[in-house]
Amino acid sequence: MSVPNIVFAGTPPFAASVLQALLDDGQRISAVYTQPDRPAGRGRKLGQNAVKQLALQHGLPVLQPPSLKDAGAQQELRALQPDLLIVVAYGLILPHAVLEIPRLGCLNVHASLLPRWRGAAPIQRAILAGDRETGVTLMQMDEGLDTGPMLARRACPILPDDSAQTLHDRLAALGGDLLVESLPALAQGKLSATPQDDTLASYARKIEKREAQLDWRESAAQLERRVRAFNPWPVAYTSWRGETLRIWAAQALTQHAQAAPGSVLATSKQGIDVATGEGIVRLTRVQLPGGRPLSAEEFLSARSLRDARFG
Repeated sequence: MSVPNIVFAGTPPFAASVLQALLDDGQRISAVYTQPDRPAGRGRKLGQNAVKQLALQHGLPVLQPPSLKDAGAQQELRALQPDLLIVVAYGLILPHAVLEIPRLGCLNVHASLLPRWRGAAPIQRAILAGDRETGVTLMQMDEGLDTGPMLARRACPILPDDSAQTLHDRLAALGGDLLVESLPALAQGKLSATPQDDTLASYARKIEKREAQLDWRESAAQLERRVRAFNPWPVAYTSWRGETLRIWAAQALTQHAQAAPGSVLATSKQGIDVATGEGIVRLTRVQLPGGRPLSAEEFLSARSLRDARFG
């Protein structure tokens, strides 16, 4: 049994993946809400986000109000008579009046095992913290920030070489599967809600570009996690010869070094070994301004890092 009338609200690729799962399952989507178009690229032309592009490909009505606090926007949603509003990384606050419109309420697919990592950047924060497991949670929305009761959860390991991108892709697919599998039980009133334990909550604040600057005084393990968490955005970086060197991939080594943090210890086809506050980190994929990302071997073929120090 499918939910008769779904309105979907989301913006980035994660949300688009969940919307695609609903479409593949044959669910009836009467409208899609997404954030207003934003200037993008060097030309600063208005760009369509991933959810809008997918919705238009499937001929779905797209609504882009700047806020849902406006009475007119609320009336527009009410006129759609949704049984269910599914919200995935929408980016706009849903006021109490909106939460009350759908007959079955508002559901959120969140990329963490709530109550851990409530907030904007759960995937990156989980990697940065060294978590070995994360997952997705299907939650009944309330007026708090990811505080509503949980309807279903599914765990996913964080692999040693996971970047934010690879983990994002697995969680997006997992979130779509969990939602589709849960909808029949929800429509029949068979999904039980479990309150979150607020004492176990942690907050995944929004990622800022400045966090991607590597501090070589950190441990090799911390630096490796930083590189993985900030791939593909904003990308970890350091300075070298007055230029910004972006670090796309790195691995922490078990060896220790008696050298100043940031000092290049050795170079090889395998990578660029750099001393840290604790241990050695090997840079395996880097990029200079105006160039493309290069393997360490490609980078070193035209450059010497003898006696070099980063940062």
